[in-house]
Amino acid sequence: MSFFTSDRERRLWLWTLAVVVAIYATLGLARTLAGVLGHSALGGGLFILGCLLVLATIVTQGLKTRPSTAEIGVALGVAAAYLFVFVRMTVPAERTHLIEYGVVALFIYEALIERAAQGRRVPVPGVLAIVATSLIGVLDECIQAVLPSRVFDPRDMLFNVLAAVMAIIASTALRWVRRLGRKARSG
Repeated sequence: MSFFTSDRERRLWLWTLAVVVAIYATLGLARTLAGVLGHSALGGGLFILGCLLVLATIVTQGLKTRPSTAEIGVALGVAAAYLFVFVRMTVPAERTHLIEYGVVALFIYEALIERAAQGRRVPVPGVLAIVATSLIGVLDECIQAVLPSRVFDPRDMLFNVLAAVMAIIASTALRWVRRLGRKARSG
């Protein structure tokens, strides 16, 4: 008997692991990269690329078929909410938490949803995804506490939780609108 309930669940957990490894792998390099990229065009371009990847992750995981008008409206609302949060965060390093941990939360959430769809008991997948993502973020900060070039910052843990909550709410809203659309078409 396999731990994973499907190939899709296995792939989602592997993607989760890949993103977490990438986040942790940059712990020693982050300050150097930030110094090199700074406010350069390359740094700004990479940040925009990261934002687009989060949006693409939300859309591809939440919208698997042709979207309805309501789904497009929700997706635009999600994009606007992310944009407002990004604009309010003046430190680029804070913004990266929304990208990194938003993607982690979505992969965990989708893996848990897939597991539940295959008949396994998964109580409140959204809450579990937020808790798991938050714990990964806490571990990230604890590792930084012992690295000489890094600083432990409890605010970063808060940004990680915010990223997880925003991503799960966005994905849940898209799923909800999709489900309502299907009910309306079939009923």
